[in-house]
Amino acid sequence: MAFTDYYDDVQHIGIPTKDLAKAEKFWESLGFKKIGDFPSNEVIFMNYGHLTIETWHDETATGKPGAINHISMNTSNADEAFKEAKAAGFDVIDSEVQHLPFWDKGIKFFNIMGPDAEIVEFCEIVK
Repeated sequence: MAFTDYYDDVQHIGIPTKDLAKAEKFWESLGFKKIGDFPSNEVIFMNYGHLTIETWHDETATGKPGAINHISMNTSNADEAFKEAKAAGFDVIDSEVQHLPFWDKGIKFFNIMGPDAEIVEFCEIVK
Protein backbone atom coordinates (compact mmCIF):
# COMPACT_ATOMS: atom_id res chain seq x y z
CA MET A 1 0.00 0.00 0.00
CA ALA A 2 1.05 3.60 -0.50
CA PHE A 3 1.61 5.84 2.51
CA THR A 4 -1.40 7.96 1.49
CA ASP A 5 -3.64 4.89 1.89
CA TYR A 6 -3.05 5.03 5.66
CA TYR A 7 -4.76 8.35 6.41
CA ASP A 8 -8.05 9.88 5.39
CA ASP A 9 -8.47 13.38 6.79
CA VAL A 10 -7.20 16.02 9.18
CA GLN A 11 -7.78 14.83 12.75
CA HIS A 12 -6.74 17.93 14.73
CA ILE A 13 -4.42 20.93 14.87
CA GLY A 14 -2.12 21.24 17.89
CA ILE A 15 -1.62 24.67 19.43
CA PRO A 16 0.36 25.12 22.67
CA THR A 17 -0.72 27.77 25.18
CA LYS A 18 0.75 29.42 28.26
CA ASP A 19 -2.76 29.69 29.79
CA LEU A 20 -5.03 26.70 29.21
CA ALA A 21 -8.09 28.28 30.85
CA LYS A 22 -7.73 31.41 28.70
CA ALA A 23 -7.34 29.30 25.56
CA GLU A 24 -10.43 27.25 26.44
CA LYS A 25 -12.46 30.43 26.96
CA PHE A 26 -11.21 31.84 23.63
CA TRP A 27 -12.17 28.74 21.64
CA GLU A 28 -15.56 28.60 23.43
CA SER A 29 -16.18 32.23 22.43
CA LEU A 30 -15.75 31.10 18.81
CA GLY A 31 -18.40 28.40 19.27
CA PHE A 32 -16.09 25.47 19.99
CA LYS A 33 -17.15 22.83 22.53
CA LYS A 34 -14.74 20.90 24.75
CA ILE A 35 -14.81 17.24 23.66
CA GLY A 36 -11.78 15.99 25.59
CA ASP A 37 -10.17 16.99 28.87
CA PHE A 38 -6.99 15.29 30.11
CA PRO A 39 -5.97 17.21 33.24
CA SER A 40 -2.98 15.01 34.12
CA ASN A 41 -1.42 16.00 30.78
CA GLU A 42 -2.87 19.55 30.83
CA VAL A 43 -4.49 18.93 27.42
CA ILE A 44 -7.95 19.75 26.08
CA PHE A 45 -9.60 19.13 22.73
CA MET A 46 -12.05 21.71 21.39
CA ASN A 47 -14.34 21.02 18.42
CA TYR A 48 -16.44 23.10 16.04
CA GLY A 49 -17.94 21.33 13.04
CA HIS A 50 -15.17 19.44 11.29
CA LEU A 51 -12.30 21.23 13.08
CA THR A 52 -10.72 19.97 16.29
CA ILE A 53 -8.07 21.95 18.17
CA GLU A 54 -5.77 20.21 20.63
CA THR A 55 -4.32 22.73 23.06
CA TRP A 56 -2.04 22.09 26.02
CA HIS A 57 -0.21 24.04 28.66
CA ASP A 58 3.34 24.83 27.55
CA GLU A 59 5.39 27.64 29.11
CA THR A 60 7.52 27.79 25.95
CA ALA A 61 4.53 28.68 23.72
CA THR A 62 5.69 31.53 21.48
CA GLY A 63 2.68 33.83 21.74
CA LYS A 64 3.15 35.03 18.15
CA PRO A 65 2.04 34.01 14.64
CA GLY A 66 3.43 30.65 13.61
CA ALA A 67 2.73 29.11 17.02
CA ILE A 68 0.86 26.08 15.65
CA ASN A 69 2.82 23.04 16.81
CA HIS A 70 1.46 20.38 14.45
CA ILE A 71 -1.24 19.28 12.06
CA SER A 72 -2.53 15.77 12.75
CA MET A 73 -3.80 13.43 10.07
CA ASN A 74 -6.28 10.70 11.03
CA THR A 75 -5.04 7.13 10.56
CA SER A 76 -6.67 3.83 11.40
CA ASN A 77 -3.33 1.97 11.58
CA ALA A 78 -0.44 4.00 13.02
CA ASP A 79 1.90 1.00 13.10
CA GLU A 80 1.61 0.24 9.38
CA ALA A 81 1.56 3.94 8.44
CA PHE A 82 4.81 4.39 10.41
CA LYS A 83 6.49 1.56 8.47
CA GLU A 84 5.29 2.98 5.16
CA ALA A 85 6.40 6.55 6.02
CA LYS A 86 9.90 5.25 6.78
CA ALA A 87 9.97 3.15 3.60
CA ALA A 88 8.81 6.14 1.54
CA GLY A 89 11.77 8.19 2.81
CA PHE A 90 9.94 10.77 4.90
CA ASP A 91 11.89 12.54 7.67
CA VAL A 92 10.31 10.54 10.51
CA ILE A 93 10.96 12.31 13.82
CA ASP A 94 10.06 9.45 16.16
CA SER A 95 12.08 6.25 16.42
CA GLU A 96 8.88 4.28 17.04
CA VAL A 97 5.11 4.75 17.28
CA GLN A 98 4.27 6.80 20.39
CA HIS A 99 1.39 6.23 22.84
CA LEU A 100 -0.63 8.57 25.09
CA PRO A 101 -3.59 7.82 27.40
CA PHE A 102 -6.09 10.06 25.60
CA TRP A 103 -9.69 9.00 24.89
CA ASP A 104 -11.01 5.66 26.12
CA LYS A 105 -8.24 3.35 24.93
CA GLY A 106 -5.43 5.78 24.16
CA ILE A 107 -3.81 7.01 20.98
CA LYS A 108 -0.93 5.81 18.84
CA PHE A 109 0.94 8.37 16.74
CA PHE A 110 4.17 9.39 15.05
CA ASN A 111 5.46 12.61 13.49
CA ILE A 112 7.26 13.56 10.31
CA MET A 113 9.10 16.79 9.54
CA GLY A 114 8.14 18.86 6.52
CA PRO A 115 10.52 20.93 4.37
CA ASP A 116 10.06 24.07 6.51
CA ALA A 117 10.27 22.29 9.90
CA GLU A 118 6.50 21.87 10.11
CA ILE A 119 5.39 18.80 12.04
CA VAL A 120 2.76 16.49 10.58
CA GLU A 121 1.42 13.93 13.04
CA PHE A 122 -0.31 10.71 12.05
CA CYS A 123 -2.66 9.72 14.86
CA GLU A 124 -4.81 6.67 15.55
CA ILE A 125 -7.47 6.83 18.24
CA VAL A 126 -7.39 3.25 19.49
CA LYS A 127 -10.81 1.60 19.27
